This record gives sequence, structure tokens and C-alpha cells, in this order.
Amino acid sequence: MKTNKDKTLDRLSRLEGQVRGVVGMIEADRYCMDILVQTAAIRSAILGVEKLILENHAQHCVQTAIDSGDANEQRAKFNELIGLLQKASR
Repeated sequence: MKTNKDKTLDRLSRLEGQVRGVVGMIEADRYCMDILVQTAAIRSAILGVEKLILENHAQHCVQTAIDSGDANEQRAKFNELIGLLQKASR
């Protein structure tokens, strides 16, 4: 079974290929709508990578803070998540 890290790296490798593909499409003067379809796929793939990284953060970093019993560490992790959500909603 692939780890979260392996899944993330696989997705990033595919993203790298997609971005190179879009560069090639632009260099070849491909139809704008075809390029936009590919950039939408890239945007979706980035969201998938972010989801995997967030899951990893919750499963490891946040869980470590919870298990520590340290209120300051727990608050810091909570504030990190709130900050991220605020940035994402802009």
C-alpha cells in the first residue's frame, strides 16, 4: 500500500508532466480552450495534492500536538489550520 508521501510525490510528478504539456501546447499555438481545459485539470490536481498534505498534517502534526497534552502546542496547530483556511477562502 502506498503511503501518503508516495501518493503526494506521484501526483506531483504527474502535475509536472501536465505543466510541461501546457508549455508545449502554448509553444505550438494550440487552441486556447484546449489549453484552458488542461490548466483546469492542473488546478484540480493541485487541490488533490493540498488535500493529501493537509491529511498528513492532521494525522501526524496535529495528532502529535493533541497527544502531547501541551495546550500551547495544541493552540498553535489549531491557529495554523485557521490561518490556512482563511488564506484559502480569499
